[in-house]
Amino acid sequence: MSRTFDIRNEQVRELILETTSRVVRDGELIVIPTDTVYGIGADAFSPRAVAALLEAKGRGREFPPPVLVKDPSVVMALADRVDPRTTALTEAFWPGPLTLICHSQPMLDWDLGDAQGTVALRMPDDPDALALLAETGPLAVSSANTHGDPAAETIEEAEAMLGEKVSVYLDAGPRSGQGSSTIVDMTVEPPRILRDGPLTAAALQAVVPEIAPLDG
Repeated sequence: MSRTFDIRNEQVRELILETTSRVVRDGELIVIPTDTVYGIGADAFSPRAVAALLEAKGRGREFPPPVLVKDPSVVMALADRVDPRTTALTEAFWPGPLTLICHSQPMLDWDLGDAQGTVALRMPDDPDALALLAETGPLAVSSANTHGDPAAETIEEAEAMLGEKVSVYLDAGPRSGQGSSTIVDMTVEPPRILRDGPLTAAALQAVVPEIAPLDG
């Protein structure tokens, strides 16, 4: 049976984080707040949990979920061939609504789907998400919705779509309404925006001028 916790309750916040991290370690699914929308999450290093995440969303392996991290230093452990442009973007926009597609470290024992040797990384600008990531380590997190539906901006919307497929829902109130993060592919030359989002091409190009816009 799914459980919903109000993580805004400071009196039990630590207990909620401990319970949720234990659920993650057991290979079960959670829904967490981020700075953009609610996300459905799983242990990034559990192929079974990641497969369950994709199944809950109604997606196939051709849609590997992004990985949320607690700080920019984790990028060096998860990504390969990280160049100064990637570092500059994380310094400028993390934590925040920017997802960077990087080459994945080849020695990592994980299976995010048909990622073609890449991994999409983001550090969310949300204190509850960051506190949980400090407990769990990297989480595979995709927007909390079923395939083809809008991303959930409230916990009620997430529950209506995902139901009992998720073990724990963390309620932090309505999300920002700014939509899903901007995605930039750093594995191609020049780097290219793959999804428009809260960060504009102009803002990104102010840091890395050669970034190509989505329609460029």
